Amino acid sequence: MIMSYYAVIAGWVLAYTWICASGQLSGLDHPHVKQLWTGFLANPWKMGAWHLAFVLIVAGICARGVVRGLEWANKIRAPMLLLLLLVLVGYALTHGDVRHGLTFALAPDFRALTPQVWLAAAGQAFYATGVGMAIMIAYGAYLNRGTSLVRSALVVCGSILLVSLLATCLVFPLVFHYRMDPAQGPDLVFDVLATVFAEMPSGRVIGTLFFLLLVFAALTPTLAGMEPVVAWLQQRFALSRRRATGFAYLSLWLAGLASVLSFNSWAQYRPLHAIAGFENRDIFSSIDHVASDWLLPVGAFMSSLFVGWFASRSIVVEQLSEAGAFNRSLCLFLLRFVCPLAIATLFVSNV
Repeated sequence: MIMSYYAVIAGWVLAYTWICASGQLSGLDHPHVKQLWTGFLANPWKMGAWHLAFVLIVAGICARGVVRGLEWANKIRAPMLLLLLLVLVGYALTHGDVRHGLTFALAPDFRALTPQVWLAAAGQAFYATGVGMAIMIAYGAYLNRGTSLVRSALVVCGSILLVSLLATCLVFPLVFHYRMDPAQGPDLVFDVLATVFAEMPSGRVIGTLFFLLLVFAALTPTLAGMEPVVAWLQQRFALSRRRATGFAYLSLWLAGLASVLSFNSWAQYRPLHAIAGFENRDIFSSIDHVASDWLLPVGAFMSSLFVGWFASRSIVVEQLSEAGAFNRSLCLFLLRFVCPLAIATLFVSNV
């Protein structure tokens, strides 16, 4: 479910790589940048085509195999994206409304910490780390022997936190500078940053590189999110990797068309309007809410219970052999008691 709309958003990024590279943004002011964006969303054929283009790219990499396919995609992408992010943060802090933007983003408001916010935050954490949708299971299956899972987990969480803070310093000062709605969601990238690239010196080059690197950043979770499906098709039906990849990614593209149409032809359709909380949700936001805010925590809850209580103790000890006795005991304690209890508490408080 998540990959179906994630690939649609990645198609937007791929489209804006071309839009920026071809100079369509150059010299535009914010109203015209916004008009370009709303026009793109209103065209289902264009959105569907870019969605298909991204799916074909990922399918081509997947057919090569996880290790070979991901290795070249990540060696250059991560440091280059971080460097460009730092450049853009510098621009935002010198040209944006820093005081209002960072106050809005970082000033604590404990009254806003409702059960719904806690559940959404947990869903976002499981989404960002890939813990509730088998991404880390897929990656863990391909790790070399001797790799410390605890150290790898700390690196993953630390890098997510760093990039999130940098993105906060980049986006919110510019959101308030251009007087935009900070609750817009993912399309802020195509509204705020597109305006920045249209206005800043060398914005065409920097914007093209940024969106291109963002495409590479989207490859990794898409490959990981689809790998369990591809591996299952191979094992269950004795298919070759290429044939299993073809079936999986064709299904991904077809499923994503529902999200594509929810921005235009089916924009008024509310598939779950009879259920409380879904009255005003279109297909895209309904899938996102169910998958991210509910199914991801359920997946993490069940994973915690399985590893903590049902998996063979010898397997757990072997997989955490590089962690040391104290860290192994701590991980098991967290998985057995703390994580399930915390997730269950979130669900109960939202009922």
